[in-house]
Amino acid sequence: MAITRSNSGLDVVFEAGRTFFHQKLDTMRNAQSKRRIYRASYYELSVLSDRDLTDLGIPRSNIKKLALEAAYGC
Repeated sequence: MAITRSNSGLDVVFEAGRTFFHQKLDTMRNAQSKRRIYRASYYELSVLSDRDLTDLGIPRSNIKKLALEAAYGC
């Protein structure tokens, strides 16, 4: 006698759990990617001298704002 598996309630629950987990994992990876872009942009602008920033037309006080725009599009 062969035993067959059907979509029991438990299988449905496990599948829903896997779907939820993968959605949260994708959300975390997306957030991590944006944070990486923010940190890189912030660092690259902050190491520039005041003269370089002036040549680019960027006041030092706007570095954080520009890094946020680069990463999050705010």
